[in-house]
Amino acid sequence: MDFAFDARTEELRARLLAFMDEHVYPAEAVAEEQRAELASPWDTPAVVEELKAEARRQGLWNLFLPDAEYGAGLTNLQYAPLAEITGRSPHLAPTALNCAAPDTGNMEVLAQFGTDEQKKQWLEPLLAGEIRSAFAMTEPEVASSDATNITTHIERDGDEYVVTGRKWYISGAMNPDCKIFIVMGKTDPDGADIRRQQSMVLVPRDTPGVTVKRAMQVFGYEDHSHGGHAEVVFDHARVPVSNLVGEEGGGFAIAQARLGPGRIHHCMRLIGMAERAIELMCRRAVSRTAFGKALAQQGVVQNWIADARVTVEQLRLLVLKTAWLMDTVGNKGAHTEIQSIKIATPRAVVGILDRAIQLHGAGGVSQDFPLAELYASARTLMLADGPDEVHQRSLARRELKKYL
Repeated sequence: MDFAFDARTEELRARLLAFMDEHVYPAEAVAEEQRAELASPWDTPAVVEELKAEARRQGLWNLFLPDAEYGAGLTNLQYAPLAEITGRSPHLAPTALNCAAPDTGNMEVLAQFGTDEQKKQWLEPLLAGEIRSAFAMTEPEVASSDATNITTHIERDGDEYVVTGRKWYISGAMNPDCKIFIVMGKTDPDGADIRRQQSMVLVPRDTPGVTVKRAMQVFGYEDHSHGGHAEVVFDHARVPVSNLVGEEGGGFAIAQARLGPGRIHHCMRLIGMAERAIELMCRRAVSRTAFGKALAQQGVVQNWIADARVTVEQLRLLVLKTAWLMDTVGNKGAHTEIQSIKIATPRAVVGILDRAIQLHGAGGVSQDFPLAELYASARTLMLADGPDEVHQRSLARRELKKYL
């Protein structure tokens, strides 16, 4: 593995770093001020649309999508350092570049499994940043860490599918620009193969029977910038059979194909969150005095900063190795590494953010610094895309199999 970034990556990194300094960081406070004046907190502040237009003008658009027909055509290894940069402002930068979850995963699904009609109706406006989308998988009534548990029914009735079920923590669903749901449910609940019981269908938001019931909070945050996390009820919502994604019984496999890139994208951005936390720690440490000397001269603070730097360098190398493997041997060949980064990265970044909050004292848990919101996001990623324990279980089984 070559540890140097290639010429295209270096060029995009330079442009993206400049874009962050000149446009994104100054827009963070502006977005919050504008949001307070909106008719609905879920509406998009004007500055976000301005950022999107500027990013597109600069060619910093759809960088996540490796398919050159639809995206930038970057490899995972090329995209990794770019996603890390956007993670420094995770509630603004990914959206500005049209690289925000859950739209990224949904666009990947449509690009890989969608019909020509589905691509024209939904993928094209998503690629253009004209609409948003949501992925409806997690349910409140079952342990959704085991995707075979889902209870939402997708029943065929002539030329239509009837969707009935209750989902929650459906990211992006509160945003009025969210126009389409990719819904996972069971078309064959009694099938012998539990991994062939599920299917995915496209359900437009305005379909009769679809109710976005409420916003779900995360540590008290409603995450307006990402369009929230909603509870959504599907009460006999009817869609054409042509809205099936892929094939009947293919939902579990599509979910796995979707979640692999999603997991590494989250880890890339998490490293950016950690880098911003280290920067804030250092700035705080050199600017505050306690017990007669700067915090930067206190041994415990120096240990926190040193440990954070070592941790980030370790995580970055593991994420880059995983990206390289995904590019060279495919997602299945990188399965161990994908699970490893999913376990290690959120846990470690939560620890770094916790120290950064401690160093900032009361300010660390306040709205005056981004640390508390970053902490909530990082801690949530120990659950999202599969909780740590599920990945640990799978990874341990793979290791033990060598000795059985």
